[in-house]
Amino acid sequence: MDQKRFNEGLEVRRAVLGAEYVDKSINNATDFNRPMQELVTEYCWGEIWTRPGLSRKTRSFINLAMLTALNRPHEIKLHVRGAINNGLTKEEIQEVFLQTAIYCGVPAAIDSFRVAQEVFNEIEKENASK
Repeated sequence: MDQKRFNEGLEVRRAVLGAEYVDKSINNATDFNRPMQELVTEYCWGEIWTRPGLSRKTRSFINLAMLTALNRPHEIKLHVRGAINNGLTKEEIQEVFLQTAIYCGVPAAIDSFRVAQEVFNEIEKENASK
């Protein structure tokens, strides 16, 4: 493992997904899934998300569309929150899912809308309790 790339990836991963979520994922890793946590942190976040060619906001747009196409609701939920952290608005997220309805299928987009609404509701509750 490239420790420098891992550390850079960990920094970006925490900034996008939230330190609490990322630290929990890393700290709760088992001997079985720790290699996957390391791989994702080093290569996904350390190698790709740190590249200068696209902004984090643009990467979030792309991720939401791809995750909808792949019908990955758990990852969509995580990346909706990350997209908000990267500056996307609800309206922009809505537009991503409307676009995916045409190119990826209505059922996949409906699931993404449903999951995104769950995240928006959670964020509203969190903000109300502050």
